[in-house]
Amino acid sequence: MSGLELPPLHPADLGTRVPRRGSAPMAWLGRWILRAIGWKVVGRLPDISRAVMIAAPHTSNYDGLVGISAIQSLRLDIRFMAKHTLFRGPTGVLLKALGGIPVHRGRAGGLVEETQRLLAAGDPFWLGITPEGTRTGAREWKTGFYRIALALELPIIVVTFCYRRKEARILDAFWPTGDVEKDLEAIYALLDDVEPRHPERLSAPLKRRRQS
Repeated sequence: MSGLELPPLHPADLGTRVPRRGSAPMAWLGRWILRAIGWKVVGRLPDISRAVMIAAPHTSNYDGLVGISAIQSLRLDIRFMAKHTLFRGPTGVLLKALGGIPVHRGRAGGLVEETQRLLAAGDPFWLGITPEGTRTGAREWKTGFYRIALALELPIIVVTFCYRRKEARILDAFWPTGDVEKDLEAIYALLDDVEPRHPERLSAPLKRRRQS
């Protein structure tokens, strides 16, 4: 599916159950940034109130600029997790306003439990995660996103940033089956045709597919 041409995604295309947040000025700013850097958002989003959204491959901080601008342009209520050290000072205030959730990478089990509580008890929103956990060649993907989706019976929405096309691409949404290895391979396959900003920093699972 990653190799297919996908239609542009606009705010009017979103269903009524898709969680929304943000202001009109921030939406305008997000659209302006995307136009200024020559990017666009393509694909379709399911009309559901809760989901886990993953973004991969993640090889550059520039992915964050594109991703946050896309979220703001569509006024989506997506909470994303980032290193707790980024939430210091004015930057931290901005990240929290944009939906950021500070995480300590050494607390994987607690992170899964905390995000489960947020999704199960709070207002509808989508949780955004970069499963590689690093921009520099992760050996394996962190599977916390999968355990959260499986435990709460939520779909996983796959998003990627293709630098060849200059598109933030929404590729697919599916419910995990419980067979983590099979489901991960299906996700990896969606990313075969995606060109990241730094191909040399691809995570090991994606490199293995491209070298096979």
